[in-house]
Amino acid sequence: MNEDHLTIAPALIGDIGATNARFALVGPDGEFQRVRALACEDYASIEEAIAAYLTDELPLTNLPRLEAAALAIAAAVIGDQVTMTNHPWSFSIDQLRRHLQVDRLRVVNDFTAVALAAPYLQSDQRRQVGGGAAQAQAPIGVLGPGSGLGVSGLVPSGREWLPLSGEGGHVTMAPATARESTLLDRMRARFDHVSAERVLSGPGLVNLYNTLAELDGVPAVSYTAAQITDPGIGERDPRCREAVEMFCAMLGTVAGNLALTLGALGGIYIAGGIVPKLGEAFAASPFRRRFEDKGRSRPYLARIPTYLVTHPFPAFVGLIRLLTEDSLSPRAGRGSG
Repeated sequence: MNEDHLTIAPALIGDIGATNARFALVGPDGEFQRVRALACEDYASIEEAIAAYLTDELPLTNLPRLEAAALAIAAAVIGDQVTMTNHPWSFSIDQLRRHLQVDRLRVVNDFTAVALAAPYLQSDQRRQVGGGAAQAQAPIGVLGPGSGLGVSGLVPSGREWLPLSGEGGHVTMAPATARESTLLDRMRARFDHVSAERVLSGPGLVNLYNTLAELDGVPAVSYTAAQITDPGIGERDPRCREAVEMFCAMLGTVAGNLALTLGALGGIYIAGGIVPKLGEAFAASPFRRRFEDKGRSRPYLARIPTYLVTHPFPAFVGLIRLLTEDSLSPRAGRGSG
């Protein structure tokens, strides 16, 4: 048992997306347990969702006082008030802390939490897709398509890692081929801004498919993102195959941009709910070729490893690291954000 973890148990951790809210408890061994996913649409507020989780997992008669809590949420966390990007939940961090009756509540962007996990993922919790060896104590980039597109990074600071909190999923998507240029031109006629998230997300896959069908002059089928990525449907519908291939290629473009921006010689990690489900198709896709396709910077990018995160709950790993480091800090105490 790691004594460092004792100061955060029992603690509540949560990974809150636009579709699902996943919760777990941190035990005295520093590991998370009692994982449960709740559909966000079933609850009017985050407080209701947390209450449902706690009362189901720990009957009120056995519910211990939580020492701390940490939430990773699909939103920009700036100040006390948090409003989710793709879901109507909104809350005050301090009011939620008092509602939970905890001394410490940390709320961070969901991909900040995933970034905090990256250095601690074991070899069986990630899969390398191209590149060389990661450079120790070098910046790390993280991104992942799900309901939206999460982007973050880590910068080394002595023996610690400093996470970067931003909204990189909303950068402008740039084309790399004539076909992509035509597609993005058509999408710009529909949206005021075609961000990377407009194409690199679940809804983005649908946007890609629908626009490809429009460009080819064929009726679009009302596919979901899961259906577009289904290999069986892809065999029958060439627009689905092209949408998935373009999705992977564009993800390579954005990942390469992130690697150049951060100098991410520590590697680029791909997480989120979509890419891990592609399986071998992702490794065989244009992702890695497009990642390196930066002209004179190709040799620089060729050495950078790209990893597919296979751990089912990487945000939980990052949240536990966050709470543990807080508990060891002399500044730790009542706080939020």
